[in-house]
Amino acid sequence: MRTVGVDLAAEAVRTSVAWLDWSANGARVSEIEIRADDDLIIEAVMGADKAGIDCPLGWPDKFVEFVTAHRAGHVDIPSDIAGHSWRRNLALRVTDQVVYDLTGLTPLSVSADRIGHTAMRCAGLLAELARQGQLVDRRGSGIVVEVYPAASLNRWELPYRNYKRSSNLGGLGRLVDELQAAAPWLDLGAYEQTCRVSDDATDAVIAALTARASSQGLVTVPDQEHADSARTEGWIALPTTPLHKLQL
Repeated sequence: MRTVGVDLAAEAVRTSVAWLDWSANGARVSEIEIRADDDLIIEAVMGADKAGIDCPLGWPDKFVEFVTAHRAGHVDIPSDIAGHSWRRNLALRVTDQVVYDLTGLTPLSVSADRIGHTAMRCAGLLAELARQGQLVDRRGSGIVVEVYPAASLNRWELPYRNYKRSSNLGGLGRLVDELQAAAPWLDLGAYEQTCRVSDDATDAVIAALTARASSQGLVTVPDQEHADSARTEGWIALPTTPLHKLQL
C-alpha cells in the first residue's frame, strides 16, 4: 500500500509531498519533494491508494451564501446573533469548529486568512483529479482526505506546537525524535535530515500517516448532522486511535 501526504501552499516553493510505502513491517518514506508543482502533486495522488492534503477542501457554506447575497445587494445580518458569533460562522467551517471542540486547535480560516490562496490552488487540483477519473469526495471517502497535521500530532500525543519556521529547528528536531520513538516502524531513511530541517516535509509525512489512518477507517468522519456541510465544505479527518495502530 502507498499513501501520500501533501503539505500544500499557494506556490510550489513551499509545497512538500511525501510518499509512504507500507508493508507488514511498517512504513518507509520512499521520497519527499519539497518544491512540488501541480503536475507532480497530481502524479503523486494518482499513484497512491490514499492521499492526505493539508488544506481546506471547501469554503464555509454560510460564507458562500453571504458573498452571494452581498453580490446581489441583499445581505441580511441577523439581529439576534452577536457580531463576533455571526462572523465566526462565516470564517469557520463546521469541521473547523468540530476540530476546535475535540483538540482546542483552531484551523486557519479559508475565508478570512491567507490560506484562502492555497485553497484556490487546491480547488484546481481537485478538479483535475476528477477530470482524470478519480472520485473526489470532500468528506474523505475518495482518493483524497483533508488533514490537519497539528491536530493529528495532538491526537497522537506528540509535540504539535513550536516546530514551524527556521527559528524553531530545535522544536522540529524534538518532534522528529519523538515521532521516531513513538513509531519505530516508520523508516525515514535518507529523508530523516530533510524532516529535521523542513517543517513542510515533516508535515507532509504526518499527512501521509493520517491518510493511512483514513484508509483504515481510523479517523473521524462526519455524522448525519454534519454530512451535508462536509460534502461542500470539506471535512478534517482526525485520528481516533494511537499511532501504533497504523502499522497493523
